[in-house]
Amino acid sequence: MTEPLASTAPGYDPAATDLHWWRRSLAQGAGYMLPSTAFLAIPIVLTATGAPARLPSVIAGSLAVLVLFLGSSLVMHWRPGARWTWLAGLIAAIGALAVAADTPTLVSYFAPYMTMVATMLLPWREARPMVIVVALAAVGVALTQADTFAIIMSVMAFALAWSIGIAMEQAGMRERLLRAEQRTAVLAVAAERERIGRDLHDILGHSLTTIAIKADLIERLIGRDDGAARAEVGTLGEVARQALADVRATASGMREVRLAAEVASARSVLQAAGVECRTPSALPVLDDARAELFGYVVREAVTNVVRHAGATTCTITADEASVTITDDGRGIPADTRHTGLRGLAERVEAAGGALTLESSPAGTTVRATVLTPTAHTGADAATPATRRNS
Repeated sequence: MTEPLASTAPGYDPAATDLHWWRRSLAQGAGYMLPSTAFLAIPIVLTATGAPARLPSVIAGSLAVLVLFLGSSLVMHWRPGARWTWLAGLIAAIGALAVAADTPTLVSYFAPYMTMVATMLLPWREARPMVIVVALAAVGVALTQADTFAIIMSVMAFALAWSIGIAMEQAGMRERLLRAEQRTAVLAVAAERERIGRDLHDILGHSLTTIAIKADLIERLIGRDDGAARAEVGTLGEVARQALADVRATASGMREVRLAAEVASARSVLQAAGVECRTPSALPVLDDARAELFGYVVREAVTNVVRHAGATTCTITADEASVTITDDGRGIPADTRHTGLRGLAERVEAAGGALTLESSPAGTTVRATVLTPTAHTGADAATPATRRNS
């Protein structure tokens, strides 16, 4: 199972997982670590000239430090506890080397090994206190031995590890931001697909229903009233051309749907379908966003009336906060799926409103309500005449 991103080793490279061990080691930093291992020759040389009897144990200790230091580039995919154990082994090996060489300041000289491995194996939130503790301990040992060079190495251990840790943390943050941007882009594409699909359903569903109704009307008029039939053929062409324009506008994100235009279109298509259409004599003044939203509500609701309701009358009412479409048809069966109405509900909710649907065998009512701070409600919306009558 993949570890959470926050607990992975900062130096871990997923792309190197399947490489041969030495290639994986180089890909995860061993090449940069290798030159610094030359310092491990110092205790061997000093012991060989000063205390030859200690040489075998010093060589063994140096080899252990070498393996644990370079080997840290191979264990970055291990679990956090195992990586902590590896780091503890490196610290123990450096301590054992100092004891074997009878030189306590070796702990300070090789403090950069410990702090660098800590920043490579541990998340930065865990590596920070570790780097501070190791650096302070190394400085303390150097001060007790009055070794200036050891003090310098201890300070370098802190400075090197801190700079490497900050750089790795920033690189990880950039990677996380990149992943977040990629996820956002995927979600944006999905949302745009849903929008286009919803818009095409609203536009084409209405337009194709209008064409089908008018085609049926033309068929009935042929031979009975050729003049009316020709007139309907002309309007049929207009509807088809308008549908094409709407599809193009929708694809480019520049569609123009307005309540007034949709009410006029609804009146035409309902009359062609033999449904009495009752609309207000005047429509409220709406901002562009609400005029477009209410236009889509009228379009979808009227399309459903013509397709499914079997109604004889359809009434459209509107004010500044809502639009309502009511018919006296057969209602909507409970087990019927209505993709268009679901998409319409999502559109209204996205605008901060609510779509309500009331259906029974006596008819259906679709109402979209969008209340905003600018909507005139209550006493502020009352006319002088209303105030006088109240």
